[in-house]
Amino acid sequence: MVEQSVHDFIVKDFLDNEICLNNYNGKVLLIVNTATACGYTPQYSKLQKIYETYREKGFEVLAFPSNDFGEQEPLTDSGIIHFCKNEYGITFPVFAKIKVRGSDAHPLYQYLSSRKRNGNIQSKPLWNFHKFLIDKNGKVRDFFITITNPDSKRVTKKIEELLVENFK
Repeated sequence: MVEQSVHDFIVKDFLDNEICLNNYNGKVLLIVNTATACGYTPQYSKLQKIYETYREKGFEVLAFPSNDFGEQEPLTDSGIIHFCKNEYGITFPVFAKIKVRGSDAHPLYQYLSSRKRNGNIQSKPLWNFHKFLIDKNGKVRDFFITITNPDSKRVTKKIEELLVENFK
């Protein structure tokens, strides 16, 4: 049996195009469920900051808007993109709005959240801006709860460690 990874999933961008996450093979990923009307929405600027700091070294931030928590993502997919670009200057990928918890969660988030599926981490998002750190092989390596700022030393140290790990 072939072990599953993040690279096995297909997601949709804000224009409804299918995107295979295998496109990110060989990159360290920070996957984040986001919302535009949340008290933590200013984390977008910190996500952009770490994206700019590490992208040339093989790092990507992948944002997945969700309306699962307090209905804090009321915008349409195109409205979310407009907001992210105009309010925060976001240049990293922002995908179509998805569900990130419950039985109807997107398969990617079912994988990310379940140790039985990903082999390493058990951590369901409890609010917006829950972060999963993925290694170059597409394996879930760590998670950071909402209150952990994306540019905190704890997060950046883990990103830097994964960026220098040998790719298999």
